[in-house]
Amino acid sequence: MNIFEKVLSHPGSYRLDVDTLGSCTIDSPIRIQEFLPDDARVLLAIDAQRMQEASHREGKLPSFEKAGPRRKIFHDPAWSRAAIVTCGGLCPGLNHVIKGIVEILSFDYGIRTIFGIRYGYQGFIPRYGHEPMLLNPDIVDTIHEKGGTILGSSRGQQPTPEIVDTLTRMNINLLFCIGGDGTLRAAREIAEECMKRRLGISVVGIPKTIDNDLNFVGRSFGFETAVAAATPVIQAAHMEAKGAVRGIGLVKLMGRDSGFIAAYATLAHPVVNFCLIPELDFQLEGGTGLLAALERRFESGKDHAVIVVAEGAGQRLITDEPERRDLSGNVIKKDIGEFLRRRIQAHFDAKGIEVSVKYLDPSYSIRSVPAQGTDAIRCYLLARNAVHAAMAGRTNCVVGCPHNNNYSYCLIPLPLATVERQKVDLRSDLWKAVVDATCQLNYFQPNAENHRLG
Repeated sequence: MNIFEKVLSHPGSYRLDVDTLGSCTIDSPIRIQEFLPDDARVLLAIDAQRMQEASHREGKLPSFEKAGPRRKIFHDPAWSRAAIVTCGGLCPGLNHVIKGIVEILSFDYGIRTIFGIRYGYQGFIPRYGHEPMLLNPDIVDTIHEKGGTILGSSRGQQPTPEIVDTLTRMNINLLFCIGGDGTLRAAREIAEECMKRRLGISVVGIPKTIDNDLNFVGRSFGFETAVAAATPVIQAAHMEAKGAVRGIGLVKLMGRDSGFIAAYATLAHPVVNFCLIPELDFQLEGGTGLLAALERRFESGKDHAVIVVAEGAGQRLITDEPERRDLSGNVIKKDIGEFLRRRIQAHFDAKGIEVSVKYLDPSYSIRSVPAQGTDAIRCYLLARNAVHAAMAGRTNCVVGCPHNNNYSYCLIPLPLATVERQKVDLRSDLWKAVVDATCQLNYFQPNAENHRLG
């Protein structure tokens, strides 16, 4: 049972309300017609029956605070100073989010002192010598046209007390942390240290995870762009495979522990015959292994195959490499794409069967492009709601859109959002659709009674 199911089953066991710094007594300077009422909420799920069951168990509907502008705010804009930090790997849309935060702070609240912290949380630690960048609407005017982040990024844990010391020294009372699971865990520690010291600093997260592996926040920015950018790569692999005798196009996509990009990219361009993700404990050898499945496909009269594999898939199969970790303590995934390329080629060579394996790894080119279309819109809306939350004195929270529409942005407590990673449910409609689109079970398990099961 994942964390979403646990919360829905026992919402009273989890804290769904975010921390606040105090009463909001200052009139908002925003010139709009309507503000959100303080009791506006977003339901945890849209399944009416399950929400009704949860309500009967707990006596109330599980919900999150709705994000948006409040008539009364906590922080005085005239005395406010903000900081923005980007951490972890690159992702489409980082500059879009930075631009959105700066513009909402400037245009809506009139805040003039906005620091861009260089190279992730390192930028808060004096010994690294990273001078902060002053940001304003002119500086960020066109940064959304470029990929990456103008602030730079880094991995690795930094001492929380030193970070808070720097925030205090710089008189920063609004901190926006753009990053994934590790970044938001650090943001939670910063927020808790600030509250422990009784500092009036709002710490608000914007979820950045190209793997889409954060719970409760909905589809994270950059994900749709990554799926779209993967489509021409899959198309190229398909053409390469079709152009050779028993050609095999092998594409490795991002997805350390969650296979959402591989799954969605497979559905977006359904020429894929095998989709391998970290959640799927597939075999390589034996009658139900990948090598036998490829043989069956060729024996059935098909002249090619396309395989999409997520970077974190099949790690237990690679036994000849030691475990390594990055500066953040994450296990560095072994190259499953190169491993499969070698093993597939060697398998068919040993049998005297001619195959041609073409391996494509577009990971770095995909994560470095600017956000596109609705992804760019999501970046702006996340930035906008993060600023409104911070100005209203909310802290230790992340902005999310659990129902993936433009009307249900809400505030999720950081301790809840970071408790575990979101993964592809092999019982879900998503995975059943992937199995349908690839027909891979016909080759993995040719005698299976129901090819729809993963």
